[in-house]
Amino acid sequence: MNDIERMIADIDMEVAATRELTGRDSLDDRVMQAMRKVPRDKFVPRDLRRFAFDNGPLPIGHQQTISQPYIVALMTDLLQPEKNKTILEIGTGSGYQAAVLSLLVKKVYTLEFVAALSEQAARRFRELHYDNIECRTGNGYLGWPEHAPYDGIIITAAATHIPETLVQQLKPEGRMVLPVGMPFSHQELLLLERDRHGNTQVTDILGVAFVPMLGEEQLPGR
Repeated sequence: MNDIERMIADIDMEVAATRELTGRDSLDDRVMQAMRKVPRDKFVPRDLRRFAFDNGPLPIGHQQTISQPYIVALMTDLLQPEKNKTILEIGTGSGYQAAVLSLLVKKVYTLEFVAALSEQAARRFRELHYDNIECRTGNGYLGWPEHAPYDGIIITAAATHIPETLVQQLKPEGRMVLPVGMPFSHQELLLLERDRHGNTQVTDILGVAFVPMLGEEQLPGR
């Protein structure tokens, strides 16, 4: 079994282990194919590439991480990506999550608070020909209003609350997937669904551990 298939097998085992929490016996085949196609080793530091396909997070510098493959796959699945959809990602990091999404949707806009990581990710996208991803440095709590509303929003760092600004940038019948909780404390992966009237419903999926979402201290009134 090669490294990629080992990673896929680990994801399948995690899905089975958490089915009572997530309500999922399996993840969408399209999501799993995207996980197979994106070269995760190209999105981790060179000295850690031997661990790239292990089912765990890895540091990428600037006190940030690349999420474990299972969580990337699960969050992608929860978004219900389709070819005609536009997605906003908050927390570009290494660019891995955006690359997976880019194979499944029309366009990915991705924001990263740390300028150095945003620049590195943009370079990776160009080198690996992920041409439907647009990234920039910015405060994720404010979103990217110029391209709103979005079919889906995914946040890859733990917010202290569900940012209302981002909810307002979500289309009716759109989905937002995000971890919420305090740093080094309990965090919960949430699915927020917005109906056609703009009302929202939030579902707890499972407990997670993410680095904190940056930028809250820059918000007005803070």
